[in-house]
Amino acid sequence: MITILSPAKTLRMDKAVNTSLCTNPIFIREASSLIKELIKYSPEDLEGLMKVNSKLAEQNFMRHITWEKEHNLSNGKQALLAYDGAVFKGLNADDLNERQLAFANEHLIILSGLYGALRPLDLIQPYRLEMGTKLKNKRGNNLYDFWGNKITTYIKKELLIKNDNTLINLASKEYSSIIDMSKINAKVITPVFKDYKNGTHKGITIYTKRARGLMSRFIIENHISLPSDLKKFNEEGYRYNEYLSSNVEFIFTR
Repeated sequence: MITILSPAKTLRMDKAVNTSLCTNPIFIREASSLIKELIKYSPEDLEGLMKVNSKLAEQNFMRHITWEKEHNLSNGKQALLAYDGAVFKGLNADDLNERQLAFANEHLIILSGLYGALRPLDLIQPYRLEMGTKLKNKRGNNLYDFWGNKITTYIKKELLIKNDNTLINLASKEYSSIIDMSKINAKVITPVFKDYKNGTHKGITIYTKRARGLMSRFIIENHISLPSDLKKFNEEGYRYNEYLSSNVEFIFTR
């Protein structure tokens, strides 16, 4: 069972980590190619491209010109420990032990606009590049064109190597749509989190993001390998709702 997750816009590169375990990104050559495209953009250009304010544009301009193809513990940090934001606050990887981190590295894939697909212990350098960014590149007009079928092929291969037949989709649509689910030869299960409000159950974005992180941690902590065991998830009041769920959509309500 492999789980996919979206990255976060924000990073916490300076915070100490509890492990020296690390791996190198699979698509470092592709990431380097994208950085070469991004270097062409001035801070003012980046404001429009990334839809950010001048301060963030300047920050990312500096990130691009100082980014190095060689990643190590002096210039990078493990992806799972570097990303911040609601999903990763829910996951709270800081106190995972090395056995749990090793399990995560085998069974969790973080999708990324810059790096394509990351294992949790893959080193990343500071960046901000959302998958939906319309960055012109040698393969097309956006990142979906750039990545093409590379990520689908990678995930398909990982499922085959690990003899897994299930993909757990905890990624947002912006990121999960980079994968052609019809080509990975696996059952895709999407957990959905809903809160009861105004007489009905609704998905609320900020709660959904945190819940995705909570479920990711639940999978890692308990070394979950069977999709049916996801139904035991009961963090922060969520419970599996059999009435609303289907074989491909596990719905958790509170």
